[in-house]
Amino acid sequence: MRFVNKHDILIIARNSGLLMIGIGVMCLVPILIDLAYLEFNFAWFLLPGLISILAGLICTKALEKYTLNKIRLKHGMITSALVWLWASIIGGLIFHFVTGINIVDGIFESMSALTGSGITIYPDVEILPHSILFFRAFQQWIGGLGIIVLIISFLSKPGTASSKLYQSEAREDRLKPSIKATIKETFKIYLIYTVAGIVLYTLAGMPFFDSVCHTFSIISTGGMSVKNANIGFYHNDLINLITIVLMILGATSFLVQYRVIKSRGKSLINDLQFKVMISLIAGTTLLIYFISNIVPMDILFHIVSAITTTGASIQSSTVMEVWPANVLIIIMTLMIIGGSNGSTVGALKLMRVITFFKGVYKSLRGILSPNSVINLEISGKKLSDNVVAESGNYITLYLICILVSWILLCSYGHDPFNSLFFAISMQGNVGLEIGQMSQSIELPLKVVGIFAMWIGRLEIYPVLITFRAFFEVFKR
Repeated sequence: MRFVNKHDILIIARNSGLLMIGIGVMCLVPILIDLAYLEFNFAWFLLPGLISILAGLICTKALEKYTLNKIRLKHGMITSALVWLWASIIGGLIFHFVTGINIVDGIFESMSALTGSGITIYPDVEILPHSILFFRAFQQWIGGLGIIVLIISFLSKPGTASSKLYQSEAREDRLKPSIKATIKETFKIYLIYTVAGIVLYTLAGMPFFDSVCHTFSIISTGGMSVKNANIGFYHNDLINLITIVLMILGATSFLVQYRVIKSRGKSLINDLQFKVMISLIAGTTLLIYFISNIVPMDILFHIVSAITTTGASIQSSTVMEVWPANVLIIIMTLMIIGGSNGSTVGALKLMRVITFFKGVYKSLRGILSPNSVINLEISGKKLSDNVVAESGNYITLYLICILVSWILLCSYGHDPFNSLFFAISMQGNVGLEIGQMSQSIELPLKVVGIFAMWIGRLEIYPVLITFRAFFEVFKR
C-alpha cells in the first residue's frame, strides 16, 4: 500500500512554499544589524534569503491550484520536517558565507540555533560579527515558538491547513477556538516576556545588544550566548536570577500562562506540570547541595537550565566535567525529562513522563487487584489506555535514538560518559555539554548531531514519516 503519491507531494510542495517565503524574510532581518554596525556582510544574508523567497514563490504560484486541497496530518508532518531542514540549510549558507566555516558546520550551527539546542561549533563567539550573533539569537527566538507557528501567524489564513501544520510541530494546546487566534495569543505572551527580559537585563547592567540576544536565547530555551563564558561572563547574581525566571517561563505551558490573570494565578498553582517541574528543581537542588561541594547558585542555575532544556550556563564545560558523576547523572536525567507541553522546551516533556508513570501505577495495581477498575486521571481529565501506550512507545523510541547516537560517538573514540551526556543534550535540544565535545567531534558525527537535533525538536515521528515518504518515491 502506498501512503504517499504524486498528489500528496504537490500538496506538500504548495504548503512548503509559503513557509519558505517566511524563512527567506527571516534571513533579511539581521541586515539591519549589519548596517547599524557597518559590517557590510548584508549581501550574504540577502542571497540565501532571496533564494528561499524565490523558491517559495515558485512553489506557491506554480502549484496554486492545490490551495483548496484538504491537507491531512501526514502532509503537515512531512511539510514541517522539510521546512525545518530547509531553514537550517539556508541559515547554514549564511554562516558559511559570512564566517567561512564549511557548509556542514554551518548547517549544524543553524540547526542548533533553530531547534533551541544551543550547541555551537565556534570556539570563540566573541569575534563573530554582531549580525551573526544577532542572527543566531533571532533563529532561537523564532525556533523556540516554532518556525511554522510564527509564519502561520503572519502569512496564512485560518483553516484546516493551519491546524494540521500547527499539530505537525508537536503542538495541541489551544488558547482560543481557532488555531490562528491561538497562535496570536501565544505570540503576544512570547513578545511580552521578550520585552520584559530585555528591560530587566539592561537594568541589571547588561549591555543593550547583549540583553536583546540573551533574551531571545533564554525565553526560547535556546541557550546560545554572545559570550564564550555564556551567562557566567557577567559574574552577576541578579542577571543569573533573571535568567532563571526567564528559563522557567519559557518552559511553562503558554496555555497555563494565558489563564493566569483570569484565574488569579490559580491556573499556574494548580497546573500539574508546573508543580512537578518546580518540585524537581527544588528537590534536585537540595539533593546536590548535600552530596557535593558545588556553589548553591551554580547548582540551582544548571538544574533549571537542564530541566528547561535551555543549556545556558555560568560555569564552563571543563569545570562541569569534574563535577561528581552522580551530580552529572542527575542533570542528564533532567535533560531527558524536560519541561511542560505547550512551551518552548525540547526533550520528552513532563506530561509524557507523568502519563508513563501513571500507566506503570495502573499496571502494578492491576497485578495486585486484578478485578478492580482503575481509571487514570491527570488534572481531572481521564487518560485512555491509548494515550498511556503512546507515551510509553515514544519514550522507548526516544531512548533508542539516544542509544544510537551514543554508540556512534563512542565508535569514534570519544569518552563514553561525555558522549552519553552530549547525545542526550543534542536530542533533547538542551545545549549543556562536558569536555567541549562540540569543538572536537568529527564531520560524520556533526551530521549525526544535525539529525539528532532535528528529530528531537520535531518529536521523531514527522522525520520518520518523511523518510518513509521519500523511500516510497524513490523505490518506484
